[in-house]
Amino acid sequence: EIKASPKVRAFVGEEVSLKCSFKSSSPITESLTVDWTYRPLTGGQMETIFHYQSVPYPTTVGKFKDRISWVGNVAKGDASVAIQSPVMSDNGTFICSVKNPPDVYHNIPQTTLIVTERGLSFQLTSAVLLSILVFLPSVIVVVLLLVRMGRKFGVLKEKKKSGCKKSSIEVSDEPEHTETDNCLRKLRNWCLNCV
Repeated sequence: EIKASPKVRAFVGEEVSLKCSFKSSSPITESLTVDWTYRPLTGGQMETIFHYQSVPYPTTVGKFKDRISWVGNVAKGDASVAIQSPVMSDNGTFICSVKNPPDVYHNIPQTTLIVTERGLSFQLTSAVLLSILVFLPSVIVVVLLLVRMGRKFGVLKEKKKSGCKKSSIEVSDEPEHTETDNCLRKLRNWCLNCV
């Protein structure tokens, strides 16, 4: 039984590990072999880029020459490799195959490697930051408007309680124009509060 990460993300120039673990029904011997194969994202032929049998045999040809190394430990069921200085053209499918005779039949897990520029993540962060800078003031404006509306309704309730009109049966010692001035002042204050 072999397990590998279905998707691995890496940044250009930064070493990346391709994890692969296995369990065998037979005791591990020197006959155990590990093969890593690669197919470009654009398609094409599978090529063996790494072989292990007692000692690692990294490829001596092709794009992974001098860039792939063994980081596994077969005694612990680990058949992982690492790629130094990955580039975007390394994007593709990697397959980890382990054979431990007589246990040679296994599932075929695939790992898709996605290599991106480190700068893209900063651009993404900038986009998130920009969104926050736009979103935050919008939230503040909405909250302020809600507070203003709350005050407006509070002023209206006050207005209803105090009343600007007097009933016909009420008698006031104050002259009539003072009452009108009072209503105008309240109206002006209410308008100013809204603005």
